[in-house]
Amino acid sequence: MSGSVFGKNFTVMTFGESHGPAVGCVVDGCPAGLALTPELIRPMMERRAPGKRAFSTARNEADEIKILSGVFEGKTLGTPIAMLVENTDQRSKDYGNLAECFRPGHADYGYEMKYGFRDYRGGGRSSGRETIGRVAAGAVAKLILAERGISVDAYTCAVGDIEIDRDRIDLGYGLKDPLSMPDPEASQRAQKYLEEVAAEGDSAGGVVECIIRGLPAGVGEPVFDKLDACLSRAVMSIGAVKGIEFGEGFNAACLRGSENNDEFYAGDGGIKKHTNHSGGVLGGLSDGADVVFRAVVKPTPSISKVQRTVDKYGNNIELEIKGRHDTLIAPRAVVVVESMAAITIVDLMLGSTDRILPGIRSL
Repeated sequence: MSGSVFGKNFTVMTFGESHGPAVGCVVDGCPAGLALTPELIRPMMERRAPGKRAFSTARNEADEIKILSGVFEGKTLGTPIAMLVENTDQRSKDYGNLAECFRPGHADYGYEMKYGFRDYRGGGRSSGRETIGRVAAGAVAKLILAERGISVDAYTCAVGDIEIDRDRIDLGYGLKDPLSMPDPEASQRAQKYLEEVAAEGDSAGGVVECIIRGLPAGVGEPVFDKLDACLSRAVMSIGAVKGIEFGEGFNAACLRGSENNDEFYAGDGGIKKHTNHSGGVLGGLSDGADVVFRAVVKPTPSISKVQRTVDKYGNNIELEIKGRHDTLIAPRAVVVVESMAAITIVDLMLGSTDRILPGIRSL
């Protein structure tokens, strides 16, 4: 199986299966001299960990990160950084009835057709547990960005049809909220909705919004490696994500050019924009404004309701999925979206000219 490596200059390879001994990643291209310890990575890992939020899977994993290489006396060496998390709370027996059938909404059928063999325990490589390596690598990328005053923040902006009020956004609250929603009122309504969904043995979808602040103008490339194209590839590689939009996104189709264009003005600190309909990207390059995008996260496909499917012999059957699953994936996807965005920005920055980001290759 190929396709487990992301990036050109700052590369991330993830490895491991949901019910195997461990999962993790190898990061290459990190500049030497970055302060890096398990303690610095832990806050990101805890945001992704199962069993920590309402409506998430009851699987209880500590997700303690181990740094195996690339660090000496708390500083990166500039060599590959290998990080590993052991799986300790698998219940493979919960998946025994899935060995010979295909779950609706999952990758089972595609895997079977491509390889003729698959790990049916929790989805193997297509499990959400694969994202542990992304988050560990994302923590490294965020530390690099912080050295240059660039921040990446994501949160749940919608659950079902319940949306946050942008006049009430409190990012600090969002970090503590069980649904990662930065609006207490919207979160309370969403939690009530999810209780109804869970009682019916069903699941719900949501939307994650991400804001990248402090990125200078000129990051990205004008053709195939556009900033928004690279971010889209990164975020769409997350298993549960089914769509992405920047700035006004699909709403731009309802606007006129005079409404959608962001007019420039000369202000303190350089050229600014009066509005940010572009989401911080013009012609594939950052325009100096906040980069803003939203990702649609589908409803959790593993539900306890009886569903119709087929087995590998072509027989029509009914399936009731057992095991421990999230009612809503979006809150745990927040930190994964954040991580993939940070990884992408660092990768593009390391390929930028010194005119855009002087000294980026050293800390």
